[in-house]
This record gives sequence, structure tokens and C-alpha cells, in this order.
Amino acid sequence: MITEAALTPEIRMRPVTEDDAAALLDAYVRNQSHLKRWEPRRNAAFYTLEGQAARLKTMVERQRAEELAAWLLFDGDRVVGAATLNSVVYGPFRNASLGYWLDAGYTGRGLATRAAREALRAADEDLNLHRVEASTLPDNVASRRVLAKVGFVQIGSAPNYLHIDGAWQDCLIFQTILNDRPAL
Repeated sequence: MITEAALTPEIRMRPVTEDDAAALLDAYVRNQSHLKRWEPRRNAAFYTLEGQAARLKTMVERQRAEELAAWLLFDGDRVVGAATLNSVVYGPFRNASLGYWLDAGYTGRGLATRAAREALRAADEDLNLHRVEASTLPDNVASRRVLAKVGFVQIGSAPNYLHIDGAWQDCLIFQTILNDRPAL
């Protein structure tokens, strides 16, 4: 079970709930141009309360099924970022994919590094995973810096890996090994 964590005295990171739709919508609307370059194109429904409520409902269901671990970063009641362990796989793989984003006004403060570190702690201690992977666009220097700070190493590159900002984009692929415990 994933839990809440304080990243700074002001910023807390807690698991998503279905009640977060309005705050998450506000964050995405505020950051639409900031995130455009790094995310898939979003349809109009994404920027509605109903769209975010449906998204969060699915995320909460996937968390219950242990396929996902997702947190939002809050400054008071305002969402200022997110971290996600997606595609959680158990068995002999024991792996997930890490993703994160920050509000434009909160970059450069070490919050993405703290959030990634907390997600990795949860992956290891709460989810008992062995490995976490991540990918970035080659020109996303800030994200590459975050990954290096929390122990990821580049293991390759993948041409046309993700459809980001309206086009198939090449990505760099990273991983970190969390532990050497046997798969359960």
C-alpha cells in the first residue's frame, strides 16, 4: 500500500483519489502549454471535470488491482505535480515504469527528484519491486538530471518510442535496480 510523504514542509505527496478531479483539472489547465512539449496530445475531454474524474476513477481502480501507484504533489490544496509507477508487473519481472511532472512554477526546486526518490522507495519497500524503468526525450535535460540523481542509468535508446506532442518521438531508456531480493 502506498502512502503519503512530506517532500518539503510545504509540499506533500499523496496517493490520488477520485476526489482530486477539480484540483488536477486546475493543474492541467494552468500547465497546458508547459507540459505540451513533454506529453501526448490531449483531447478536449481531458480538460474537463468529467474527463479528470473518469481518469482518476480508472487510476484508483488500477491502484486497487496493484497495476499502478500514483501520487499527486500538493501545495496546500493546489496540485503542483504528479508521480506515477505505471505498468506494474509482478512475478519474475517485478518492474514498473516511472513518470512525473511538475507545475511550471515549481521547477528547479528539487521537487521532481524528491518525488522520484519517494516513488522508488515505495516501489522497493511497499510494492516489493526489483526494477524501475523510465524514458525521456533526448532533449529533456532536466528529467535526465532527475533520473541520474535518484540512481537511474541509461540502458539504451528507442526510436519512435512514444507519441508525444503530436509525433512519434525517440526516447532514451533508463533503469534502476532496487534490490536483489528473490521474486516472490
